[in-house]
Amino acid sequence: MHKTHWKDIETPLGRANEGETPSNDTRGKGRPAGCVGCGEARLPAKAIFNLSYSTAGSTPVARHDVGCYPNDLQMRRDSNKNTMRIAVDTGGTFTDCVWMDRGCIRVLKVFSTPHDPSQAILRALERVSGNRDLVLLHGTTVGTNTLLQRKGARVALVTTSGFEDAIEIGRQARPRLYDFFFDRVEPLVPTDWRFGIEERVDSEGRVLESPSEGHLDDLGEQLRAIKPEAIAVSLLFSFANPQHERAAAAALRCVGAPISLSHQILPEFREYERTSTVVVNAYLQPVMERYLGNLEKRTQHSTGSAGHRVNVFVMQSSGGITALRSAASEPVRTILSGPAGGVVGAAAVARRSGFSRVISFDMGGTSTDVSLVYGEAHTSSQSEVAGFPVGVPILDIHTVGAGGGSIARFDAAGRLRVGPESAGAEPGPICYGKGLEPTVTDANLLLGRLQRDRFLGGEFTLDVERTRCLTAEWLKKNGSPLTQAQFAAGVIRVVNATMEKAIRVVSIERGYDTRDFTLVAFGGAGGLHACELAQALGIPRVVVPVLPGALSAFGILVSDVVKDYSRSVLWRVTGELPSARLRRQFTELERRATNDFRAENWDKAIRFQKTVDVRYRGQGYELNIPFSPQLLHAFHREHARRYGYSHADRHVELVTLRLRAIVRSPRTRLRPIAVRKPSSGAACPRMKVSFNGRLLLTSMHDRDRMAIGEPFPGPAIVTEYSATTVIPPEFSCHLDQAMNLVITPRN
Repeated sequence: MHKTHWKDIETPLGRANEGETPSNDTRGKGRPAGCVGCGEARLPAKAIFNLSYSTAGSTPVARHDVGCYPNDLQMRRDSNKNTMRIAVDTGGTFTDCVWMDRGCIRVLKVFSTPHDPSQAILRALERVSGNRDLVLLHGTTVGTNTLLQRKGARVALVTTSGFEDAIEIGRQARPRLYDFFFDRVEPLVPTDWRFGIEERVDSEGRVLESPSEGHLDDLGEQLRAIKPEAIAVSLLFSFANPQHERAAAAALRCVGAPISLSHQILPEFREYERTSTVVVNAYLQPVMERYLGNLEKRTQHSTGSAGHRVNVFVMQSSGGITALRSAASEPVRTILSGPAGGVVGAAAVARRSGFSRVISFDMGGTSTDVSLVYGEAHTSSQSEVAGFPVGVPILDIHTVGAGGGSIARFDAAGRLRVGPESAGAEPGPICYGKGLEPTVTDANLLLGRLQRDRFLGGEFTLDVERTRCLTAEWLKKNGSPLTQAQFAAGVIRVVNATMEKAIRVVSIERGYDTRDFTLVAFGGAGGLHACELAQALGIPRVVVPVLPGALSAFGILVSDVVKDYSRSVLWRVTGELPSARLRRQFTELERRATNDFRAENWDKAIRFQKTVDVRYRGQGYELNIPFSPQLLHAFHREHARRYGYSHADRHVELVTLRLRAIVRSPRTRLRPIAVRKPSSGAACPRMKVSFNGRLLLTSMHDRDRMAIGEPFPGPAIVTEYSATTVIPPEFSCHLDQAMNLVITPRN
């Protein structure tokens, strides 16, 4: 039976009047009657405590975590007090919930339910929703997992005759240049499910050949015979003239399957990437429609039975939220939903500490996501997910299969490998009580970096003896001469090498000097490995933000509502910028965005961000430049910065116009933080922890008891509800005014 773990950050208690003693009758209220730790029946108005629930729904009990102190992380937002906004990020091991309640931030972590992610969400909502309307902001991995596991819909592809095999031919780029035996990713649509239409539109949008009604009727009959679960339509030059795609969609509605049209999903040139994107969308659409529809119904039934409304929104890969229906019809925009929230959250908390150039490092249970933020998070329109090109805007995130649950193994040559296979939430690491194979989490526990009684605020005890016993048996079974300490240290080095390579991809390989950036480490396991990675890459400081284990959910909570639009134009510029033509095209995109927002009943002001993909004539790839009268000059400057040269006298091409439409979410504003003092003058306990093969006495710090601005040297370990941070001997650490841990080399 799983437990639900709840952490309040300086939260008011009680439902009625502040300062009143909560009722001893907690049935249906989800509120504690008093502190079971100190026995105080009247809990203060602001306290830090934990709540525990069993899945059977037993009465919650509260316990002071460190005592009470004011003004630590208090937040307020300008919105209707009768509506609760809660962000939920579904991870491989835990489902994280963050919400605002009575001006304070709250966190709840529950074990994920991979077979049905909505079960964990509902379990959380039953505990926290209260007697109010609910706005659920959801970061989901359903689309990602569906692609990775290839468990999506049976898709039929309709394209221009002669281009049926474009998704299989792809590009000339090889994943491994000198490997003659690599296996290509199989297309999502088999050969006999690809259908061609006799039609042709030229690059200017002129119709050269129209499809006949008889041919479209015959195509409809063929599709009805094979009964596809979804249909993808991608015709040549549909971005210039979508007339034939609309005619095909009208003729194929009789099939009864959802239809994805390329001119709606991605009205851009490059038929391979456009077709791949629309196929991925069709592949995910039935799965996401079922999941999101089921989630909406179950949340309405669970929390809306008392007449309260529940509105569900979904985080997009581009770093903004969107309405449920939009996410269900265009699920390709949600593939990296959860990691996008982490990047938004990392940028937000780093700004509070005065850092604008950051590398976000999100290490969870199954994977690690890294991204470079230079002032603000940037999107890419040329991404690849699970081996498939995806052309919709996605935050520039690089993912590797290295997480706390990554499983260690020896390969055929006897070399130690870690990941990408993960123990996930079921069965989980050995120390969780069910796993049978050693993981990164188990290695950290064996080295003393994780403390058995300090995991999730002490509400979940890690099983050290079971870990030692099963790891010893596993090493013996594999014929390894390594001691457990040597093996655990090796696991850490291997997984660190994987994550170091990922950080290099988004920084050094793109011309950025890591010495100019700050590493923002979060996720349940980020703080355990951040300092060693920073040391290896020459990064001068590490920031571990508030709520590191739930920062992705926090990022979702503070994200704006975003819609992205694009259109390829392929205009050649030989002199002045065609400003009038550009304004007309952007006005058309703005009109479309306004209509879409109004259709979803958004009545707030819409902010537009305009950019243009620009390249020199003859180049194959573009740079995205903000639209302004100085667009061409800005392009030359950016080209010189990125590649080291520019050609001011060379012809320039304007390739694709992009519009981002934004409706601001209710603002979460941080109040000034009062200086807090430790709850007692007692010395920190010290325990032996392994660093570089040596056992060192290491101070143990409770983050909730740390004083602002007081530095302390490593070796040290900082524990808190959602994460653990390891500070090696070469580093020192302090808590800054933004409540972030700032770790720097001691020299």
